[in-house]
Amino acid sequence: MAKPKKTEKAPSPKASAPSAPAPPSAKRTLFGTDGVRGVANEFPMTPEMALRLGRAIAYVARRGRSRQVRVLIGKDTRLSGYLFETAMASGICAMGGRVMLCGPIPTPAVAQLTQSMRADAGVVISASHNPYGDNGIKIFGPDGYKLPDSEESEIERLMETTALDEPRVTGAGIGSAIKLEDSRGRYIVFCKNTFPTRLTLDGVRIVVDAAHGAAYRVAPAVFGELGGDVVALGCKPNGRNINHNCGALHPEHVVSEVVRRNAAIGIALDGDADRVIVVDEKGKVVDGDTIMALCALRMLRRNLLPKRTIVTTVMSNLGLERALRGAGGHMIRTAVGDRYVVEAMRSGGYSFGGEQSGHLIFLDHATTGDGIVAALQVLAVMLEEGKPLSELASEAMQRVPQVLENATFRLRLPLESMGRTQNAMSRVEKELGDRGRILVRWSGTEPKLRVMVEGEDLSAISGYAHEVVEAARQDIASV
Repeated sequence: MAKPKKTEKAPSPKASAPSAPAPPSAKRTLFGTDGVRGVANEFPMTPEMALRLGRAIAYVARRGRSRQVRVLIGKDTRLSGYLFETAMASGICAMGGRVMLCGPIPTPAVAQLTQSMRADAGVVISASHNPYGDNGIKIFGPDGYKLPDSEESEIERLMETTALDEPRVTGAGIGSAIKLEDSRGRYIVFCKNTFPTRLTLDGVRIVVDAAHGAAYRVAPAVFGELGGDVVALGCKPNGRNINHNCGALHPEHVVSEVVRRNAAIGIALDGDADRVIVVDEKGKVVDGDTIMALCALRMLRRNLLPKRTIVTTVMSNLGLERALRGAGGHMIRTAVGDRYVVEAMRSGGYSFGGEQSGHLIFLDHATTGDGIVAALQVLAVMLEEGKPLSELASEAMQRVPQVLENATFRLRLPLESMGRTQNAMSRVEKELGDRGRILVRWSGTEPKLRVMVEGEDLSAISGYAHEVVEAARQDIASV
């Protein structure tokens, strides 16, 4: 992945944190930037792979332990969830492990339960915002954090060896599986406890769209039990409608319902509920950057932000960086992916960060992005400030125009070897000066080039993005 081209000055060395971790450079065939993902029942997302992955997880988890390994498994509402849940459980049991099946619950619920129940690992079967025909597998360690790249690479290498096949346990050594009947209830209590006890949602009308996904039961329950007047959308999963014209990918349904119902806020979750898109009372979408701005500025005023710094990715808007700097705060950028945000937060001692896409991480509350917890923090700010969300959002930051152009090519070349592209990037960077920035990177999973340009003139930056894409097209054509 190419390093971002920055035109904004970074915080001074004394104020800034160590460099954020970069994504792995080693070639991996199974794990991507967020676990394993693909079309369900096609390589690599096959039940055979899932069974072997289950064996590998149990094999690694039992090292240095004399007791039986315990692994939680949660999933979203996809039809193929049954396929992989059964296969994963079989693999873990084949290694003598004990499986706790949680059923459909959000990704952050698995992270929280893995930690609170002292399990050795947690597994999430979900493809997040992807269509129902896809599926994926994410792994959490006993501390509730996603496994680092090094451990995922070790598991991948282990799956290619014969170590998992010998010795096999038999008889009483074979593991077992139980259904964790109160998994949803435990997570609902956890979410409610992140909301200030001095506050109540009594009289607050909230539109919640669960995308027919993992939060279809817990999300309405959390806001309702805190007193909210909940209007529930996307809460009738049938195995095939997850993320389909609903949720965080299609907030327009929440927008229309907020306006129609005269609601105070709209909350749109994705399929596994680890990210959220918020809608204000006027029906305007409020993305992750703006949420980070309004929360971080408040934390700065109250001296609740360690090192006066938040962590976000190279995709976050320049307006967020300017808003923080104006308030005496700082921002660290990482590679795209909430796992890299979390890693930088943990290594640098920070407590708040996230992504423009709505992955928001409040490490004082959760170990991963949590859409429900993030929405509760926004509601808390609204109630304590006594202001509508539209006013809070407009005060938080002024967005710099941003364009993103994607282009798919027949092959993927190292960006540093693409001479025409590099020249075009240099020209654009010079034109922008300190009034904007350009970021060019390859997708982590396909030969798709992503060109993002920010600047004051929307027409100009659109032209800059197109110029870089065309230069890349010429570079590829010449090979």
